[in-house]
Amino acid sequence: MKKRFNITGSCIPEAHYMVDISQRLAGIKTMIDSGDYFIINRGRQYGKTTTLNGLKSYLSKDYTVISLDFQSMETDDFSSSANFSIAFSQELLDALDENVEISEERLAFFEKIAGGTPTRMSMLFRNISKWCEESSKPLVMMIDEVDSASNNQVFLDFFAQLRAAYLKRSQRPTFQSVILAGVYDIRNLKLKMRDDSEHKHNSPWNIAVEFQMDMSLSANGIAGMLAEYESDMHTGMDTDAVAQLIYDYTSGYPVLVSNICKIIDEELHDWTNRGVIGAVNQILSTNTPLFESLMNKLEDYPEMKQSLYRILTNGEKISYNPDHEPTKLLLMFGFVKVTENSVVIANRIFETRLYNDMLTSEEMKATPIAKAGIFDKPEFVKDGLLDVELILSKFSEHFREIYGDKPDSFIEEDGRKCFLIYLRPIINGIGNYYIEARTRDNRRMDVVIDYLGKRYIIEMKIWRGQKYHNDGEKQLSDYLDSFGLKTGYLLTFCFNQSKEAGIRTVQFEDKTLIEAVV
Repeated sequence: MKKRFNITGSCIPEAHYMVDISQRLAGIKTMIDSGDYFIINRGRQYGKTTTLNGLKSYLSKDYTVISLDFQSMETDDFSSSANFSIAFSQELLDALDENVEISEERLAFFEKIAGGTPTRMSMLFRNISKWCEESSKPLVMMIDEVDSASNNQVFLDFFAQLRAAYLKRSQRPTFQSVILAGVYDIRNLKLKMRDDSEHKHNSPWNIAVEFQMDMSLSANGIAGMLAEYESDMHTGMDTDAVAQLIYDYTSGYPVLVSNICKIIDEELHDWTNRGVIGAVNQILSTNTPLFESLMNKLEDYPEMKQSLYRILTNGEKISYNPDHEPTKLLLMFGFVKVTENSVVIANRIFETRLYNDMLTSEEMKATPIAKAGIFDKPEFVKDGLLDVELILSKFSEHFREIYGDKPDSFIEEDGRKCFLIYLRPIINGIGNYYIEARTRDNRRMDVVIDYLGKRYIIEMKIWRGQKYHNDGEKQLSDYLDSFGLKTGYLLTFCFNQSKEAGIRTVQFEDKTLIEAVV
């Protein structure tokens, strides 16, 4: 059977093209060997289940692994301790295979409960302790989707028992390690339990060590996966170059990497830069389960939306503060990452999707500048090339006509947003854009446009004097070097009455800079 790229459920090495995660598994085993209890807390579709499945096989030589999934348990299973003991025992028995060592006495105990004879939580754990004592290999418990029922007392009682067993491990045998996986971090239950119940601030899992392993896929790892695909399919692709571009767009977010590859393999059949960009466009225009989940979280937690707005629209650099509640939420759900102690959007695809969400609201689409972009769209593509100079010229005209009498405070906050509102319908469906994180601040943003396999750089900035403007030209020239480009574009918002609006071309060193002043 031909392998394929998978974006639903766990990846299976025999059936799916996937990045080699053996180094990740080795790192996790080191934590297990040390007796650590920990949480693999990552955003949706970040490879948690794939990691647990791979870990089960990886550990089988040295450990007896019990792998459970709380998502298969119903809400009523957590309604009482008795119901939980039955459901837990049923789930445990389902997880047993020929590699699991268990005595007949212990097996009979769990079968009796699973058959409908409940027991107290403490008795459940006494028998687990006896099982650990009898086993020739240490027991490791893994629980996937552990946060699916984390907002009730029975859940808390279960983890309180696990915690008590861990603290008494020198007196009574217990699991070598317990690994939990989910989106919510159960050490901070108040993030999910939005009421005022007393127990929401108390963690039953403060015994867990930090799980700091990077679970994103590296460019080298993606290249290795593509090399395997290339050996099967013989497309002639440059695996390193394609892998790097995929990484540039996804920052290694696993489901996004697989989705790009899946679209190219099954629909576009174009393993070039153009194919990658086409796949990204398709992802951005589809309401995938991942995007739906992320957007729902923004509605559930408006404080996150406010922080994202500050980063995206105002260009603010937010320093990482581990005690800042919105930042904790953004990290937990996978919207952002921490780079050089600053909070940045997790990847270019998320950033563009978030921008699109902000810029395509009914209110935004009704603005005159958005309507102008739709009307002007047919003018801007000539012989397959995007005429960015004409885009800047037309935008400058529209901007002066529509917003020329607005106060400076409006311009500083909304000028760049207006340009993106104008730009989006022009490139929509064929190209895409992102804001370069290295240049984002409240004075300057560089917009990178990928259109029909070609790249265009536009620096947007507020006029703050001639010296700052000259420095900007040098910065843009250096930035163009990193892309191997000789032509760049500047869009300056200026309200100095002596500054003449319009378009001009400047030669800066070996670069051609086309500047538009509005």
